[in-house]
Amino acid sequence: MDTIRMGIIGFGNMGTGHCKNIFDGKIPGMVLGGICDILEERREAARAAYPGVPVYASAAEFYESGSVDAVEIAVPHYDHPSLAIDAFAHGIHVLVEKPAGVYTKQVLEMNEAAQKSGLVFGIMYNQRTNPVYQKIRQLVQSGELGHIKRINWTITNWYRPQAYHDSGTWRSTWKTEGGGTLINQNPHQLDLWQWMFGMPSRIMSHVSFGKYYNIEVEDDVTAYMEYDNGTTGVYITSTGEAPGTNRLEIACDMGQLIVENNKIVFYRNVVSEREFNKKNNLVFGQPESWRCEIPVSQDGGEQHVGIFKDFARALQTGSPLLAPGVEGVNGLTISNAIHYSAWTGGWADVKNFPHEEFYELLQERIKASKVVKKEAHVLAGTENTYNNK
Repeated sequence: MDTIRMGIIGFGNMGTGHCKNIFDGKIPGMVLGGICDILEERREAARAAYPGVPVYASAAEFYESGSVDAVEIAVPHYDHPSLAIDAFAHGIHVLVEKPAGVYTKQVLEMNEAAQKSGLVFGIMYNQRTNPVYQKIRQLVQSGELGHIKRINWTITNWYRPQAYHDSGTWRSTWKTEGGGTLINQNPHQLDLWQWMFGMPSRIMSHVSFGKYYNIEVEDDVTAYMEYDNGTTGVYITSTGEAPGTNRLEIACDMGQLIVENNKIVFYRNVVSEREFNKKNNLVFGQPESWRCEIPVSQDGGEQHVGIFKDFARALQTGSPLLAPGVEGVNGLTISNAIHYSAWTGGWADVKNFPHEEFYELLQERIKASKVVKKEAHVLAGTENTYNNK
């Protein structure tokens, strides 16, 4: 198609930004075909901001209008799969926000619908556009690093005060958000983890629920991961630390990579540690190591605009997506496995993840979920509707 009519479902924090980028012509070959939100005040705001762009009150009406070729779904997490499945049924291409959904069972159903439709399906994993993570993935896949021994990622610079959790009735509950920091702040990093290093075979986790805040979902997480090839990993995240840290360490045969402040420093062994060990006869010998700062752009990449451009190219030329929607289940499986391990007190088998059992355990928490309307703290436009991420 020469011109892609992109529709946005959810005129909230993410949706408004996407509308502006498309309307301002930042995505070649794409125009803003329509906006959908179930809140009238949001629809009024959309009409005022984009005169002449059709605005709809329901996804069903939007899909049946014929005004869009594709939609970007920017609504609360639970609604992602159902809206995507309906879009595919109407012959509409889909770009969905992260996370793909709340539980793998529903995301697998979405993936099946996408594959049967033959339509283009992408996910807004905008961190994949960051040259730093692209370089790490390249180094891992090229074999330049040798065997990956250990991965440590501490990402605790997600600080969110109680006011954030109180800012919308849908936030920070099992019933309406489906989790805490794993489902809200961390989907990008969990996706990057599997994108760079592959999927672990099993996970054991220690998770705190409401440790720092008056919430029922997780706000502090430590997960230990194992791979069949002997690689291990530790993932630490929290919304209760300030200023927090974002530091990725990769120990490998050829040395160690430190990723921090959007820079990569490679402490590179002159020879592989395994090769050195075979030949060395000194009691305290160790390989010679060089400090190398890997040249890579630190601009963060094109982020959301980059994913839209990539999605447009796929529609226009058939090129493969940087972030295929079907891959959204991978990071979500890691997230679900961390919850599962915490809830059951044992290992979570990632390769043979118990999708049905996890769903049942989540339903138990949803039934006990305490959704309390926090009138004094609710901010404009952050209700549980098609209007906020």
